[in-house]
Amino acid sequence: MIAESVFLLPNGTFVVELVVVLVILILAAKYILPPLNKALEDRQDKIRTSLEAADQAKAEAAAAGDERQVLLNDARNQARDIVTNAQATSDQVKAEQTTRGQAEYERIVSAAANEVSAIRQRAVDEASARIGEIVFELVSKIVGREVDQNAHQDLVRDAVATLNEQAQKGAGR
Repeated sequence: MIAESVFLLPNGTFVVELVVVLVILILAAKYILPPLNKALEDRQDKIRTSLEAADQAKAEAAAAGDERQVLLNDARNQARDIVTNAQATSDQVKAEQTTRGQAEYERIVSAAANEVSAIRQRAVDEASARIGEIVFELVSKIVGREVDQNAHQDLVRDAVATLNEQAQKGAGR
């Protein structure tokens, strides 16, 4: 009974169980572990490839971000240059139009001054011709009357008054 009570002593069952466990371990090591190890290695390769792809995508994204920033800065610079050129063109057109306007103004004023001068000259020419007629009328009246200084002054005053009336009629037109 003592031997039966000692459960740690190996008996025939123990040996069979030990052999079965060793056979299962050998079979597991030979047939089960290699596919599991292969699956684990495949999984590791897949994870490694995914991490490398993620790192590469991250680097490409950073490079694309840098390239986008460069393109954005170039676009801003181009827009700034376009605005500057447009402003310069606007200022140039404005200056040209101001110069043209001033030249047109001066041409119109010059033409008006020339026209006024020509009209004044015609008026003077007409007045001179008319004065000549008046002088002839005055002389004929003076010669037709007796020579008296007071009478001549009256005739001169009449001629000047007639001239003034005609000038006022001409200015009224």
